[in-house]
Amino acid sequence: MDPREFPTKGNLIAAKNSLALAKQGYDLMDKKRNILIRELMDLIDEAKDIQEEIDTTFTRAYACLQRANIQHGISKVEELAYTVPIEDSIQIQTRSIMGTEIPLVEYTPSKDEKPPYSFYSTSDSLDEARIAFERVKELTADLATVETSAYRLAESIKKTQKRANALKNITIPSYQTLVKDISNALEEKDREEFTRLKVIKRSTTK
Repeated sequence: MDPREFPTKGNLIAAKNSLALAKQGYDLMDKKRNILIRELMDLIDEAKDIQEEIDTTFTRAYACLQRANIQHGISKVEELAYTVPIEDSIQIQTRSIMGTEIPLVEYTPSKDEKPPYSFYSTSDSLDEARIAFERVKELTADLATVETSAYRLAESIKKTQKRANALKNITIPSYQTLVKDISNALEEKDREEFTRLKVIKRSTTK
């Protein structure tokens, strides 16, 4: 028999304290889960909006690129594409939501409005395509933040739900049973002691 199950007042107090802590833990897990779910719902809506804008911008960018290919030739456009510098301004940081680390993909567009190619040898379709693809790059960074954050929040919600269920369905009922059993045993012990004292009292008064 587990020593904690012995019917003593000390074990009863300990069991009640453990039950109170388990209930408090469940309340905290439940609040955490609800907060994470709200955050996840917001991210899902945000991801949907970003994805729709990316689709629209991509369509416009490829239409402009197609016009540029027609006007300048595919080989010329490909040659100009090599003049675009490699992107190195993307940084990844993190922030915490209820203990869940989520990424922040930060993209800082170049402040230089001038394209890396000359204006006199190109058409406005190429400029429009470049601007549209720059916007796609910016939106992609935002989408990466949102989708990765949503995935991590979903994993955290799953773990939090599992812990909350364990507290609700296993830990709390076991402590409730323990408190009840110890209380019943102590009450039975008190009744036996009371009966014994009454017997002793009657025998001494005869």
